[in-house]
Amino acid sequence: MLVATSVSAQLFDVARLDGDPLPVQVLAGELDGEFAQVEGQSVFETSSQPRWWRLTAREAVAPADAPNLVLRFPHLNQVEVWRPGEAMPVRRGLIGDVADRSFSTRALVVPLPQGLATGEQIYLRVHMLSPSPMPVAVESLEEVHRHDLRHVALRTLVLGTLLVLAMLAFGFWIGIGERSYVYLFMAMLAQALYQASIGGELRMLPWLADLIGYDPRVGRMFGMLTVLASNSFLAFYLGLPARQPRLMKVLHGCNGVLLLLMLATVASAASAIALTGNLVLLVSAAIMFVASVVGSFQRQREAYFMLLSWSPMVVLVILRMGELLGGWRNPEWLEYALPIGFALGGLVLTIGLTDHMHQLRRDRDHASRLATYDVLTGALTRSAIEERLEALVESAQRGRRPLSVVFFDVDHFKKINDEHGHRIGDQTLRIISLRTRNRLRTYDMVGRFGGDEILVVLPDTQLREALGVAENLRVSVNCRPLSIDGRLFPATLSLGVAELHHGESVEKLLERADAALYASKETGRDRVTGYTASRLRATAATV
Repeated sequence: MLVATSVSAQLFDVARLDGDPLPVQVLAGELDGEFAQVEGQSVFETSSQPRWWRLTAREAVAPADAPNLVLRFPHLNQVEVWRPGEAMPVRRGLIGDVADRSFSTRALVVPLPQGLATGEQIYLRVHMLSPSPMPVAVESLEEVHRHDLRHVALRTLVLGTLLVLAMLAFGFWIGIGERSYVYLFMAMLAQALYQASIGGELRMLPWLADLIGYDPRVGRMFGMLTVLASNSFLAFYLGLPARQPRLMKVLHGCNGVLLLLMLATVASAASAIALTGNLVLLVSAAIMFVASVVGSFQRQREAYFMLLSWSPMVVLVILRMGELLGGWRNPEWLEYALPIGFALGGLVLTIGLTDHMHQLRRDRDHASRLATYDVLTGALTRSAIEERLEALVESAQRGRRPLSVVFFDVDHFKKINDEHGHRIGDQTLRIISLRTRNRLRTYDMVGRFGGDEILVVLPDTQLREALGVAENLRVSVNCRPLSIDGRLFPATLSLGVAELHHGESVEKLLERADAALYASKETGRDRVTGYTASRLRATAATV
């Protein structure tokens, strides 16, 4: 909307000639009767062959303001312009030798130094390489430059945003290896190349413009690749294979058609291929919109971001398709709305994908916590305590530092479960675990080894000190009954202690601590037993 038409009223009567006769015939007026009047102020040619257009001035244009004939949004189209009274045309295009680099890629600009008299005619020979309406107007030189500045600012914003999003997606893919970022990278990069190819910005790189700038098939290939990559990314992002398999099958069909169209584009520049590609784009957009609506009803978080980014795109694509099919003429701001909409949609999806990755990380952390900590007691799980014990034993052996372990379980725990139920048994374990953890140092470790059996790891602790710690654990439980559901339950512990010997394995250390635990049970329970080795013979000492 920033680039409004400088002349709101219709300045020209626009007519079209179906054919490509010799210029001398057209300029002599021999074929004036064969020109057909066209509504509006746009040149829109669907034929791939050059066609003649005539602009007849409805009112005079004074030469004082340096007027210029302006054909906006030409894309790859090339035009030959015969001004009144001139026998040689002025050739214009965005790329190549016919490009006038004094102006931006917003429009083809042809000066009218003599102005126009009422009824004077301008003849155009139009070669439409990328069928798209070209609004016609007359602007002063000041207006041309002012609109060019706005155009450059908007195009820089769009292309810069697309390239930044592409680089971010590529960086995320390299950094975390998430496949969805590859699809997003391809979609953003392909869209940037598509916009640069049809918008004329490729002329900034003359060697690239000379290589592909004249061929409309290049832009189509980039456009189809954009749709293909977008479909792949969005299907992966919304989880369509698992959540909505029927829509996924339709999307697979669209992708298959796009691949066939890309192969056909290599061999032909027929406009029917571009039209079919646009129809596939429309179907793909509709599928994604429906998938987003369904996902939103299913409270799928990703669908909310998808709906926010894709709803405007669906509307814009429908408006564009209607114009290309001859249904209506869109306002000129739609030429900017489509690329801006895609860039903003990509930005929203990037934010949504980041949110998705954060959710996956939260789920992973939650799963990791479940795998690391026992839900009932808050102690480490068996696998977690074994892993950390392995590391501590290796460090102690390497540094010749002491390390001890304590095994304990609840006396008569099976009886508690049988007489009072498993809920009381679970509460018993929870309270005992809380009481014993409160008697340990911050760097001591507690793990639930299985059932009611608890393993305590005491780094930098000799056997004598470990026996004292174990006694504190025993006392913390039998000092007072457990209060559960308003009832009191007495509880005691049997404990076994062992200190790591030089060169001893984790398995052997745990085996000795377990033997000490069973010694406590066999000698009456509610006691601590330490396992020592003297002359390769085990002895048990009770505290």
